[in-house]
Amino acid sequence: MKDESSAPAPDVMPVDREAWSRELHLSNFVNSYHVYRDLQSLPECRSILIVGPGQGLDVPLLRWKNYSVETFDIDPTFRPDHLGSVHDLGRFRQAQFDVAIASHVLEHLALPYLDQSLAEIARVARYALVYLPVAGRHAQLRWEPGIRGINWTIVLDFFNYFGRCDGLTPRYMAGQHFWEVGRRGFRVRSLVRRFSHSFVVLRHYRNREWLPSYNFVLKSRAADPSDQ
Repeated sequence: MKDESSAPAPDVMPVDREAWSRELHLSNFVNSYHVYRDLQSLPECRSILIVGPGQGLDVPLLRWKNYSVETFDIDPTFRPDHLGSVHDLGRFRQAQFDVAIASHVLEHLALPYLDQSLAEIARVARYALVYLPVAGRHAQLRWEPGIRGINWTIVLDFFNYFGRCDGLTPRYMAGQHFWEVGRRGFRVRSLVRRFSHSFVVLRHYRNREWLPSYNFVLKSRAADPSDQ
């Protein structure tokens, strides 16, 4: 078993980030819609910290909807308001934000940094939206006849279900991801247990419009002592 002390420290993505920052796909718009929809379900939330703003689509959308938005990233390429790693949000005070959003960010961290990052997010925000990548390739069978809101869906994921994921080696997504939803040790049930140390899991769901994404809506335990 690989020694956790040898895990790589958080770093920028091993890709051409300037080129990546200029890309914009349908999935970006779908993801932003789900961010906005999930925010609407949370009470009295106006201030937002976006951890990993990516191509930046969420920022103008949320500001247009009158949210106060600040951005945080380890990579200056994306011109964040604050520069650093999510496992250390020491510059922010407890519950400084209503919501922290980490969309397809945490999988870029080796396992030893994950729990610390979750604890930091829970400290600085009352709620969190954490969206994560689903392992493998995906197929969907969907029947939507257009009556009575019927929408029947079957989703199939294709990957080595029994393969070991050590969370310490960036084996996935061309060396970018240390772990992904569905892999051994990172099934949804395991992630819910892990998140529950720092959060109350309000709900979680598969994004049926963008199959590679599994989304969690969380309430910080640190922000509400009654949830301890």
